[in-house]
Amino acid sequence: MKRYYRFAIFLILMLTIGLIAVIRLTGSDNGFVGNDDVVFLNETAHRATGDIPSEDTSQKREYVILDSNGNTLFDNRIDRSEVLTVETAIQRRYPYTYIKKNNQIIGSVILTDGEKRFDRLRTNIILIYVGCSLVLITAVLAFGAYIRKIVIIPFDKMKNFASYVAAGDLDKPLEMDKDNMFGAFSESFDIMREELKASKARELSLQKKERELVASLSHDLKTPVTGIKLTSELMAAVFSQNEGREFTVTPDMTAKMNNIYKRAEEINVLVSDLFSSTLEDLGEFKVNCTDENSAVIAEVVSKYDDRGLARLSDIPEVMIHIDKIRLSQVIGNILSNSYKYAGTPIDVRSHIEDEFLVVSIADSGQGVSDDELELITNKFYRGKNHGNKDGSGLGLYIARMLMDKMGGELTVSSPNGLCVTLLIPLS
Repeated sequence: MKRYYRFAIFLILMLTIGLIAVIRLTGSDNGFVGNDDVVFLNETAHRATGDIPSEDTSQKREYVILDSNGNTLFDNRIDRSEVLTVETAIQRRYPYTYIKKNNQIIGSVILTDGEKRFDRLRTNIILIYVGCSLVLITAVLAFGAYIRKIVIIPFDKMKNFASYVAAGDLDKPLEMDKDNMFGAFSESFDIMREELKASKARELSLQKKERELVASLSHDLKTPVTGIKLTSELMAAVFSQNEGREFTVTPDMTAKMNNIYKRAEEINVLVSDLFSSTLEDLGEFKVNCTDENSAVIAEVVSKYDDRGLARLSDIPEVMIHIDKIRLSQVIGNILSNSYKYAGTPIDVRSHIEDEFLVVSIADSGQGVSDDELELITNKFYRGKNHGNKDGSGLGLYIARMLMDKMGGELTVSSPNGLCVTLLIPLS
């Protein structure tokens, strides 16, 4: 816009200089004689060769007729205070001509209103110049105002809007005027602001959930750690009492040692969940699938069924394409979830459907409501019926994510309790 202002100032300056030049160039008639003046002088001189004419009212021109001696024969000037001669007319640059008869000068005609006519012409020229200049200046200013309204002001608004966004102020909307050329463009900017605001809200929500996750996992880790510490202290006390002598390992001591192992395995599962979730967020979680016999499913179920609640039906003998370690993590998370929230016998059934081995793991607990079925496998989501049971909301999420990465699928239903169905791809 600065260039426009400079152009406008330059234009006004040039027009002003032009006006001064017109005024100076037309400051005097400089002996200007128009065609009308020549015709009038010739006609008047021709008529004067006869009788001296009376005042010609049709022409309404002011002139003086002198004889050869310079005496005034006719004068219709309004102001007759000045005595005119041919010499005076020459000095004053009045148009004049001689009256001739038989090739002899018998007088002269001096036209005295030529200067007034030139003044009127000069005034008209100046007025026309000024009028055209004003029209041009008005057009330039109007164009500048139009550009300012449809371009500069909207652009300034977007510039200020960008500074607000850069400062983190995403609540102030961008004022839009769809009548100007930036209407759709500014609307896109405001949509961007809304998306940034929503993204920031999601980021804050994720940060909050991550803090909650850390707090939840910290709480969950305290329980097995406390159990390990108590059991270890008890065993240390027993060993201290029997130091220096032989003693028999009792079933109670064996149970406590097994309890230490189980508590340590609980910690391992919680840490694995957290680590897996972090890797998935970073896009670095990888699986290495190989062909395995379907009997591996029975091995995994037996490994993670610490309470002996799983009831495993016959598994079709086929080759499946899986990552054994990741499938163990999937089934371990499902069984652990069922232990925590249901505590009922768990039925594990399987059959072949199309190109998948379908494995269903179902308990007889409270299950979840229909409106929660699509949410139960989301990250950090916990069912409404979890009560006061500790948890992070990652178990089923990680299981679903691992199945997706292995080319399979995990779905949940709640007919009579919670049923988790795994679609494991065949080799």
